[in-house]
Amino acid sequence: MENSLTQLLKIKYPIIQAGMIWCSDWPLAAAVSNAGGLGVIGSGGMYPDELEENLKACTKATQMPFAVNLPLLYPDIEQHVQHIIDYKVPIVITSAGNPKTWTKKLQSHGIKVIHVVSSVRFALKAEAAGVDAIVAEGFEAGGHNGREETTTFVLTPAIADSVNIPVISAGGIRCGRGMLAAIALGASGVQIGSRFVLSEESSAHMNFKQAVCNADEGDTELRLKAVTPVRLLKSKFQEQVKEAEERGASPEELEQLLGKGRSKKGMKLGDLQEGELEIGQVSGYMDQILPAGEIVTSIWAEYLQSKIAL
Repeated sequence: MENSLTQLLKIKYPIIQAGMIWCSDWPLAAAVSNAGGLGVIGSGGMYPDELEENLKACTKATQMPFAVNLPLLYPDIEQHVQHIIDYKVPIVITSAGNPKTWTKKLQSHGIKVIHVVSSVRFALKAEAAGVDAIVAEGFEAGGHNGREETTTFVLTPAIADSVNIPVISAGGIRCGRGMLAAIALGASGVQIGSRFVLSEESSAHMNFKQAVCNADEGDTELRLKAVTPVRLLKSKFQEQVKEAEERGASPEELEQLLGKGRSKKGMKLGDLQEGELEIGQVSGYMDQILPAGEIVTSIWAEYLQSKIAL
């Protein structure tokens, strides 16, 4: 399939693996890119030297384009940007901040910039900032989310109708049928996170992967809207957050409860009780850990089969 997105990113399939903190180190990014999608290194939990090591390894493991997810609020972002430039990363996916800050600098080095948004308003601001494409991420997504709680299949056509650059649909998409639906609504491709958590190459702890496999329908909730909205798998920590919010805890109290290193404790180190477990709603419908390349090819095959069936 060749369209505006595959041409822009020079990839075979319009399937992008989300840059998930603690779950997407270079082995996952390289595996997805080698299978024809766009693999993404999640730099949000990495010190600059860790990102550099990931970039070195990924450039050796794949000759295909890959990307770095760059949260714009990251404290050492200047060093991250310099490493991205030095290693000639072809694509950056920015999030959690103002895209105006780094877009032009990155583009001046030949880097394509994609920005993640959760509303039409922010999509228009990202387009005005000059980004090359937009990820429209709906309420179903894992990790940090929009306060508006707009669902993916409401958000995708709304943004596609409002901008003149490629739109990538994200949130609640795990298979070829979801991909076909997103493209029918105006997207040029999809970004998928939760399903790649359950890949062999994912850097998520096996405890977390198994918890995702065991998750049932309704086992996630959007929490911490007063601080930074995040979709959490039900756990002891999630129950603590729920109790605090229901009794009207202040943002300051919620920040204190969240503390530091909570997401690493859960997703990277496997503490299922005290850790923060970020995952999408589709976790209730997945129960297999597979090679990342197999996930990419199965999504594409199902997309083609679904398209023919119509």
